[in-house]
Amino acid sequence: MSARDDILALQSSIGRSVLGQDAVVRQVLLGLLANGHVLLESLPGLAKTRTVKALAQHLEARMSRIQFTPDLLPSDITGAEILQQVEGRNQIQFQPGPLFGNIILADEINRAPAKVQAALLEAMEERQITVAGSSHKMDKLFMVLATQNPIEQEGTYPLPEAQMDRFLMKVQLDYPKAEDETQVLRLLREEEQQSVHGHADELRLSQEVVFAARSEITRVHVAPAIDRYLIDLINATRYPADYDEDLSRWIQVGASPRGGISLDRVARAHAWLEGNDFVSPDDVRAVLHPVLRHRLLLSYDAVADGVTSDQVLDRLLDKVAIPA
Repeated sequence: MSARDDILALQSSIGRSVLGQDAVVRQVLLGLLANGHVLLESLPGLAKTRTVKALAQHLEARMSRIQFTPDLLPSDITGAEILQQVEGRNQIQFQPGPLFGNIILADEINRAPAKVQAALLEAMEERQITVAGSSHKMDKLFMVLATQNPIEQEGTYPLPEAQMDRFLMKVQLDYPKAEDETQVLRLLREEEQQSVHGHADELRLSQEVVFAARSEITRVHVAPAIDRYLIDLINATRYPADYDEDLSRWIQVGASPRGGISLDRVARAHAWLEGNDFVSPDDVRAVLHPVLRHRLLLSYDAVADGVTSDQVLDRLLDKVAIPA
Protein backbone atom coordinates (compact mmCIF):
# COMPACT_ATOMS: atom_id res chain seq x y z
CA MET A 1 0.00 0.00 0.00
CA SER A 2 1.08 3.58 -0.69
CA ALA A 3 1.34 6.22 2.00
CA ARG A 4 -1.88 7.80 0.70
CA ASP A 5 -3.74 4.49 0.95
CA ASP A 6 -2.54 4.12 4.54
CA ILE A 7 -3.67 7.64 5.44
CA LEU A 8 -7.07 7.05 3.83
CA ALA A 9 -7.36 3.83 5.85
CA LEU A 10 -6.54 5.85 8.97
CA GLN A 11 -9.26 8.35 8.06
CA SER A 12 -11.75 5.53 7.60
CA SER A 13 -10.81 3.93 10.93
CA ILE A 14 -11.20 7.21 12.82
CA GLY A 15 -14.48 7.86 11.01
CA ARG A 16 -15.87 4.58 12.32
CA SER A 17 -15.11 5.75 15.88
CA VAL A 18 -16.32 9.34 15.43
CA LEU A 19 -19.62 9.14 13.56
CA GLY A 20 -21.18 12.12 11.82
CA GLN A 21 -18.01 14.23 11.87
CA ASP A 22 -16.34 13.25 8.59
CA ALA A 23 -15.29 16.81 7.74
CA VAL A 24 -13.73 17.24 11.19
CA VAL A 25 -11.79 13.97 10.91
CA ARG A 26 -10.46 15.00 7.50
CA GLN A 27 -9.38 18.43 8.74
CA VAL A 28 -7.58 16.91 11.74
CA LEU A 29 -5.73 14.59 9.35
CA LEU A 30 -4.81 17.56 7.16
CA GLY A 31 -3.31 19.17 10.25
CA LEU A 32 -1.30 16.00 10.90
CA LEU A 33 -0.08 15.84 7.29
CA ALA A 34 0.80 19.55 7.24
CA ASN A 35 2.76 19.17 10.49
CA GLY A 36 0.66 21.73 12.35
CA HIS A 37 -1.50 22.10 15.43
CA VAL A 38 -5.28 22.22 15.52
CA LEU A 39 -7.78 24.02 17.75
CA LEU A 40 -11.10 22.20 18.13
CA GLU A 41 -14.08 24.27 19.20
CA SER A 42 -17.63 23.12 19.90
CA LEU A 43 -20.34 22.87 22.48
CA PRO A 44 -19.84 20.16 25.14
CA GLY A 45 -20.29 16.53 24.15
CA LEU A 46 -19.68 16.81 20.39
CA ALA A 47 -16.73 14.37 20.32
CA LYS A 48 -13.77 16.76 20.45
CA THR A 49 -11.88 14.59 22.93
CA ARG A 50 -13.06 11.38 21.27
CA THR A 51 -11.66 12.55 17.91
CA VAL A 52 -8.22 13.15 19.40
CA LYS A 53 -8.25 9.83 21.25
CA ALA A 54 -9.29 7.99 18.08
CA LEU A 55 -6.39 9.54 16.18
CA ALA A 56 -3.86 8.50 18.82
CA GLN A 57 -5.44 5.05 19.14
CA HIS A 58 -4.94 4.30 15.44
CA LEU A 59 -1.39 5.64 15.34
CA GLU A 60 1.72 4.14 16.88
CA ALA A 61 2.04 7.25 19.00
CA ARG A 62 2.16 8.29 22.63
CA MET A 63 -0.78 10.41 23.64
CA SER A 64 -0.71 12.81 26.57
CA ARG A 65 -3.83 14.44 27.92
CA ILE A 66 -3.51 17.70 29.82
CA GLN A 67 -6.64 18.93 31.57
CA PHE A 68 -6.20 22.67 31.82
CA THR A 69 -7.38 24.37 35.00
CA PRO A 70 -6.88 27.90 36.40
CA ASP A 71 -4.38 26.70 39.03
CA LEU A 72 -2.06 24.94 36.55
CA LEU A 73 1.62 25.96 36.49
CA PRO A 74 3.94 25.93 33.43
CA SER A 75 6.12 23.26 35.05
CA ASP A 76 3.04 21.03 35.34
CA ILE A 77 3.05 20.59 31.57
CA THR A 78 6.68 21.14 30.57
CA GLY A 79 8.35 19.26 33.41
CA ALA A 80 11.00 20.50 35.79
CA GLU A 81 14.45 19.78 37.17
CA ILE A 82 14.29 17.68 40.32
CA LEU A 83 16.87 16.44 42.79
CA GLN A 84 17.52 12.69 42.46
CA GLN A 85 19.96 10.32 44.10
CA VAL A 86 22.04 8.38 41.57
CA GLU A 87 24.64 5.87 42.86
CA GLY A 88 24.67 7.54 46.23
CA ARG A 89 25.16 11.03 44.82
CA ASN A 90 22.64 13.84 44.56
CA GLN A 91 22.05 15.01 41.00
CA ILE A 92 19.63 17.45 39.41
CA GLN A 93 17.88 15.83 36.46
CA PHE A 94 15.17 17.00 34.13
CA GLN A 95 11.86 15.20 34.60
CA PRO A 96 9.79 15.58 31.39
CA GLY A 97 6.18 16.64 31.74
CA PRO A 98 3.12 15.46 29.80
CA LEU A 99 3.98 17.82 26.94
CA PHE A 100 6.63 15.33 25.85
CA GLY A 101 4.47 13.04 23.75
CA ASN A 102 3.39 12.65 20.12
CA ILE A 103 -0.30 13.54 20.23
CA ILE A 104 -1.05 16.12 22.92
CA LEU A 105 -4.67 16.67 23.93
CA ALA A 106 -4.81 20.13 25.50
CA ASP A 107 -8.30 19.92 26.96
CA GLU A 108 -10.08 23.24 27.57
CA ILE A 109 -7.04 25.34 26.78
CA ASN A 110 -8.91 28.55 27.55
CA ARG A 111 -9.12 27.55 31.22
CA ALA A 112 -5.34 27.82 31.65
CA PRO A 113 -3.72 31.06 32.84
CA ALA A 114 -1.55 33.11 30.50
CA LYS A 115 1.81 31.68 31.64
CA VAL A 116 0.70 28.11 30.95
CA GLN A 117 -0.72 29.05 27.57
CA ALA A 118 2.56 30.78 26.73
CA ALA A 119 4.58 27.68 27.69
CA LEU A 120 2.38 25.49 25.49
CA LEU A 121 2.46 27.86 22.53
CA GLU A 122 6.25 28.20 22.78
CA ALA A 123 6.58 24.43 22.49
CA MET A 124 4.17 24.45 19.53
CA GLU A 125 6.15 27.10 17.66
CA GLU A 126 9.74 26.24 18.58
CA ARG A 127 9.28 22.46 18.97
CA GLN A 128 11.35 22.70 22.14
CA ILE A 129 11.17 24.06 25.67
CA THR A 130 13.82 25.68 27.82
CA VAL A 131 14.07 24.84 31.52
CA ALA A 132 16.81 26.34 33.71
CA GLY A 133 18.79 27.40 30.64
CA SER A 134 18.72 23.96 28.97
CA SER A 135 16.72 23.26 25.81
CA HIS A 136 14.77 20.05 25.40
CA LYS A 137 13.47 19.11 21.95
CA MET A 138 10.07 17.60 21.33
CA ASP A 139 9.63 14.36 19.39
CA LYS A 140 9.68 14.42 15.60
CA LEU A 141 5.96 13.62 15.60
CA PHE A 142 4.52 16.33 17.81
CA MET A 143 0.98 17.60 17.35
CA VAL A 144 -1.12 19.61 19.78
CA LEU A 145 -4.88 19.30 19.50
CA ALA A 146 -6.43 21.85 21.82
CA THR A 147 -10.12 22.04 22.68
CA GLN A 148 -12.20 24.90 23.93
CA ASN A 149 -15.84 25.54 24.73
CA PRO A 150 -17.21 28.75 23.15
CA ILE A 151 -20.10 29.31 25.56
CA GLU A 152 -18.47 29.02 28.99
CA GLN A 153 -16.71 32.27 29.91
CA GLU A 154 -16.52 32.13 33.71
CA GLY A 155 -13.11 30.95 34.86
CA THR A 156 -11.62 31.13 31.36
CA TYR A 157 -8.66 32.97 29.86
CA PRO A 158 -9.43 33.49 26.15
CA LEU A 159 -6.44 33.05 23.85
CA PRO A 160 -5.18 36.36 22.44
CA GLU A 161 -5.40 36.72 18.67
CA ALA A 162 -1.60 36.62 18.31
CA GLN A 163 -1.48 33.27 20.11
CA MET A 164 -4.44 31.88 18.17
CA ASP A 165 -2.35 32.51 15.05
CA ARG A 166 0.01 29.72 16.14
CA PHE A 167 -2.65 27.13 15.37
CA LEU A 168 -2.57 25.86 11.81
CA MET A 169 -6.35 25.42 11.75
CA LYS A 170 -9.41 26.06 13.87
CA VAL A 171 -11.96 23.29 13.41
CA GLN A 172 -15.55 23.76 14.51
CA LEU A 173 -17.79 20.80 15.34
CA ASP A 174 -21.55 20.91 14.96
CA TYR A 175 -24.39 18.61 16.02
CA PRO A 176 -24.51 15.33 14.07
CA LYS A 177 -27.49 14.40 11.92
CA ALA A 178 -30.26 12.38 13.53
CA GLU A 179 -29.33 9.18 11.66
CA ASP A 180 -25.68 9.59 12.66
CA GLU A 181 -26.64 10.11 16.30
CA THR A 182 -28.67 6.90 16.19
CA GLN A 183 -25.56 5.07 14.99
CA VAL A 184 -23.57 6.68 17.81
CA LEU A 185 -25.85 5.01 20.34
CA ARG A 186 -25.33 1.63 18.67
CA LEU A 187 -21.57 2.18 18.47
CA LEU A 188 -21.32 2.92 22.18
CA ARG A 189 -23.31 -0.22 23.01
CA GLU A 190 -20.91 -2.27 20.87
CA GLU A 191 -17.93 -0.69 22.62
CA GLU A 192 -19.43 -1.60 25.99
CA GLN A 193 -19.71 -5.21 24.84
CA GLN A 194 -16.13 -5.18 23.52
CA SER A 195 -14.87 -3.87 26.84
CA VAL A 196 -16.35 -6.97 28.47
CA HIS A 197 -15.56 -9.58 25.80
CA GLY A 198 -12.34 -8.10 24.39
CA HIS A 199 -11.46 -5.60 21.65
CA ALA A 200 -11.38 -6.39 17.98
CA ASP A 201 -8.18 -5.88 16.01
CA GLU A 202 -7.64 -2.21 15.11
CA LEU A 203 -5.45 -0.35 12.67
CA ARG A 204 -2.18 0.92 14.18
CA LEU A 205 -0.40 3.09 11.63
CA SER A 206 3.35 3.56 11.91
CA GLN A 207 4.74 7.07 12.36
CA GLU A 208 7.00 6.41 9.36
CA VAL A 209 3.92 6.43 7.12
CA VAL A 210 3.11 9.95 8.31
CA PHE A 211 6.66 11.11 7.63
CA ALA A 212 6.58 9.48 4.18
CA ALA A 213 3.29 11.25 3.42
CA ARG A 214 4.74 14.59 4.50
CA SER A 215 7.72 14.00 2.21
CA GLU A 216 5.42 13.36 -0.74
CA ILE A 217 3.38 16.48 0.05
CA THR A 218 6.50 18.64 -0.27
CA ARG A 219 6.68 17.55 -3.92
CA VAL A 220 3.12 18.63 -4.76
CA HIS A 221 3.35 21.27 -7.50
CA VAL A 222 2.00 24.78 -6.93
CA ALA A 223 1.66 26.90 -10.08
CA PRO A 224 2.46 30.64 -10.02
CA ALA A 225 -1.23 31.37 -10.70
CA ILE A 226 -2.19 29.49 -7.51
CA ASP A 227 0.41 31.44 -5.55
CA ARG A 228 -1.14 34.68 -6.80
CA TYR A 229 -4.65 33.46 -5.91
CA LEU A 230 -3.52 32.48 -2.44
CA ILE A 231 -1.84 35.85 -1.83
CA ASP A 232 -4.86 37.69 -3.27
CA LEU A 233 -7.06 35.96 -0.69
CA ILE A 234 -4.70 36.92 2.13
CA ASN A 235 -4.40 40.53 0.90
CA ALA A 236 -8.17 40.78 0.66
CA THR A 237 -8.33 40.31 4.44
CA ARG A 238 -5.80 43.12 4.90
CA TYR A 239 -7.16 45.59 2.36
CA PRO A 240 -10.86 44.66 2.23
CA ALA A 241 -11.92 48.09 0.93
CA ASP A 242 -10.31 47.21 -2.41
CA TYR A 243 -12.76 44.34 -2.83
CA ASP A 244 -16.06 45.06 -1.11
CA GLU A 245 -17.68 47.73 1.06
CA ASP A 246 -19.13 45.21 3.53
CA LEU A 247 -15.76 43.48 3.92
CA SER A 248 -14.16 46.81 4.80
CA ARG A 249 -16.77 47.31 7.54
CA TRP A 250 -16.43 43.78 8.90
CA ILE A 251 -12.66 43.18 9.01
CA GLN A 252 -10.59 45.11 11.54
CA VAL A 253 -7.33 43.13 11.25
CA GLY A 254 -6.50 40.67 8.48
CA ALA A 255 -4.44 37.51 8.29
CA SER A 256 -0.71 37.49 9.03
CA PRO A 257 2.00 36.09 6.73
CA ARG A 258 1.78 32.93 8.83
CA GLY A 259 -1.79 32.65 7.54
CA GLY A 260 -0.59 32.56 3.94
CA ILE A 261 2.07 29.98 4.76
CA SER A 262 -0.50 27.83 6.54
CA LEU A 263 -2.96 28.10 3.65
CA ASP A 264 -0.26 26.90 1.25
CA ARG A 265 0.71 23.94 3.46
CA VAL A 266 -2.84 22.75 4.05
CA ALA A 267 -3.85 23.23 0.41
CA ARG A 268 -0.94 21.02 -0.68
CA ALA A 269 -1.91 18.39 1.89
CA HIS A 270 -5.51 18.52 0.64
CA ALA A 271 -4.43 18.09 -2.99
CA TRP A 272 -2.24 15.11 -2.04
CA LEU A 273 -5.05 13.49 -0.07
CA GLU A 274 -7.32 13.93 -3.10
CA GLY A 275 -4.78 11.99 -5.18
CA ASN A 276 -3.42 14.95 -7.17
CA ASP A 277 0.18 16.04 -7.63
CA PHE A 278 -0.74 19.71 -8.10
CA VAL A 279 -2.78 22.29 -6.21
CA SER A 280 -5.96 23.61 -7.79
CA PRO A 281 -8.10 26.60 -6.75
CA ASP A 282 -10.61 24.11 -5.33
CA ASP A 283 -7.96 22.84 -2.90
CA VAL A 284 -7.32 26.38 -1.64
CA ARG A 285 -11.04 27.12 -1.32
CA ALA A 286 -11.70 23.82 0.48
CA VAL A 287 -9.35 24.65 3.36
CA LEU A 288 -9.74 28.44 3.54
CA HIS A 289 -12.27 28.47 6.40
CA PRO A 290 -10.43 26.30 8.95
CA VAL A 291 -7.10 27.97 8.14
CA LEU A 292 -8.24 31.61 8.33
CA ARG A 293 -11.35 31.76 10.54
CA HIS A 294 -9.29 32.29 13.71
CA ARG A 295 -6.86 34.74 12.10
CA LEU A 296 -9.40 37.48 11.39
CA LEU A 297 -10.22 40.15 13.95
CA LEU A 298 -13.75 41.30 13.20
CA SER A 299 -14.92 44.85 13.76
CA TYR A 300 -17.56 46.01 16.21
CA ASP A 301 -19.97 46.45 13.29
CA ALA A 302 -19.56 42.80 12.30
CA VAL A 303 -20.13 41.60 15.86
CA ALA A 304 -23.15 43.89 16.25
CA ASP A 305 -24.61 42.61 12.97
CA GLY A 306 -24.04 38.99 14.00
CA VAL A 307 -21.60 38.37 11.15
CA THR A 308 -19.25 35.43 11.72
CA SER A 309 -15.75 34.82 10.41
CA ASP A 310 -17.07 32.08 8.14
CA GLN A 311 -19.57 34.48 6.57
CA VAL A 312 -16.77 36.98 5.98
CA LEU A 313 -14.69 34.28 4.29
CA ASP A 314 -17.67 33.25 2.16
CA ARG A 315 -17.92 36.83 0.89
CA LEU A 316 -14.15 36.87 0.37
CA LEU A 317 -14.33 33.81 -1.88
CA ASP A 318 -17.04 35.49 -3.93
CA LYS A 319 -15.07 38.69 -4.44
CA VAL A 320 -11.54 37.39 -5.16
CA ALA A 321 -11.13 36.28 -8.76
CA ILE A 322 -10.26 32.62 -9.39
CA PRO A 323 -7.25 32.16 -11.71
CA ALA A 324 -8.08 30.87 -15.17
